[in-house]
Amino acid sequence: MSPKPPATPAKPTPSQAPTARPASTVSRNARFAWYAGLAVLGVLVGTAGALVQAAWLPVGLILALLATAALFYGGLRATETQVGVVAGGVGWLVAVILLSFGRPEGDGAFGGGVGELLFLFGGMAIAVMCTTLARLPRPIP
Repeated sequence: MSPKPPATPAKPTPSQAPTARPASTVSRNARFAWYAGLAVLGVLVGTAGALVQAAWLPVGLILALLATAALFYGGLRATETQVGVVAGGVGWLVAVILLSFGRPEGDGAFGGGVGELLFLFGGMAIAVMCTTLARLPRPIP
């Protein structure tokens, strides 16, 4: 009697193959609540950034852009989708645009200058960077 050759393991079918990322644990309603909260937070960060960047020009501008980056990156990580960045970005952009209009009397939050342009374009650039970041795969437990 000759010994049997060792059995070769069968290749896993696509349905059995391990996935790099399990399904999201956040429900749909919770995700919409996150989006609404991020939009409100975007309005607050945009308003605070518009006031701070003009008050303390070099340091205030950096603080405003750091807060904007924290909002966008936090929205990306909290919701696990790029829509989280967009939700915060829409609120931020609405606040910044409304504050840039001013009033008929001539006063407004933005006086016009380099700081305001850097805040506006820097915030938009940060939003684009956070939106295009690759999502990291979650480790399989």
